[in-house]
Amino acid sequence: MPAVKKTAMLVASAALLTMSTAAPALADGKPGGDEEHPKPPSRMSTVGGARLGEPGTQVKLKAGAPVLPKDLTGRSWIVSDAESGEVLASHNAHWRLPPASTLKMLFADTVLPKFPKSQKHKVALSDLEGVGAGSSMVGIKENETYSVHDLWLGVFLKSGNDAVHVLSAMNDGVPQTVKDMQKHAEELQALDTHVVSPDGYDAKGQVSSAYDLSLFARSGLQKKDFREYCATATAQFPGETKKVKKGKDKGKTKRGSFEIQNTNKLLTGAPGVEPYKGIAGVKNGYTSNAGNTFTGVAERDGKVLLVTVMNPSSGEAHAVYNETARLFDWGFKAAGKVDPVGELVAPKGAATGGAGKGAPGSGGEGAVEKAAHASDNGTSGMGIALGIAGGVLALLAAGAFVLRRRMPLPGQAGRRSRQD
Repeated sequence: MPAVKKTAMLVASAALLTMSTAAPALADGKPGGDEEHPKPPSRMSTVGGARLGEPGTQVKLKAGAPVLPKDLTGRSWIVSDAESGEVLASHNAHWRLPPASTLKMLFADTVLPKFPKSQKHKVALSDLEGVGAGSSMVGIKENETYSVHDLWLGVFLKSGNDAVHVLSAMNDGVPQTVKDMQKHAEELQALDTHVVSPDGYDAKGQVSSAYDLSLFARSGLQKKDFREYCATATAQFPGETKKVKKGKDKGKTKRGSFEIQNTNKLLTGAPGVEPYKGIAGVKNGYTSNAGNTFTGVAERDGKVLLVTVMNPSSGEAHAVYNETARLFDWGFKAAGKVDPVGELVAPKGAATGGAGKGAPGSGGEGAVEKAAHASDNGTSGMGIALGIAGGVLALLAAGAFVLRRRMPLPGQAGRRSRQD
């Protein structure tokens, strides 16, 4: 082989090696090893602090602090104070992994402020195009009319990809919604996130991180409707319009309804999962590629914590919920007994002292809100878990990102779908 050609090949090989070792671990890239036991990348984002960019578990225990639970198998997890933003502990916090339906938190935070909940929409067949095979569905029907309120119940409770696609159609289509979500993620400084589908359905290159999912939850919880929807255990959802076959109304058309239940098992409970005391949402997810993912918010003794767990591998039934509960328990005990290893950064608008368009805290919500009542069994069909006492209300005052408390208690049992 000529020396020039051999040298060129060596240079090309070295370049490829450099590219492969520097590239971040992506959802569809089977990061860092075999498929069942991948390793996190050696270098990750340092948004929120240098320690958060290091692989492995990060925690700074002070005297008297409880040790972390031993039975944690999530590829990535993070425990943070929802008010101060302090990260109490983390494990591969910035590992870019497939988020599944936890990405719907970003979808809701982006799109929810755009339409009044009373607005009506008649569903066209084109609205439902592109819904992935095996998707979780709330049961939306073509040519039926739904309120925006109905559609958000479908998104939050049943993780309905059909509801996501209808709302995306109202928002000028899926491509525009993906662009809006990506822009909003960047405003939140969620730089690990690459959005391909608005519903979190597996798509090549679609990734987020435990850190970013916590940012989405923290931002979404600024919005009253977001808080209410993610705390709802059960609701009535509109069914199909059908002709009455019997009785005095025979021949007339009538539209029924059916009950839907929240798929968040720490909120609703399920065999093997106890409802978590003080839980207030926010979103669970599952796909075959992502595994189980979950972000939760809970309050105890005046402390509000966020926990995100991505893809536990223990094989334990409902591992993502049980590992989340263990981390909540640890976090409440450890509060004040650990030094933070990083922080959840404020949105760009907050960092410069203002809540820009689409930034958390914008949208006309006041700084003080009255406590919501225990449940709403009227025409709205809302079934709030038990009640809201106080508030998860965030303020952007003098550039500060502050979360106030208002936490519902757990409610009734829910069901899991294939992709939720």
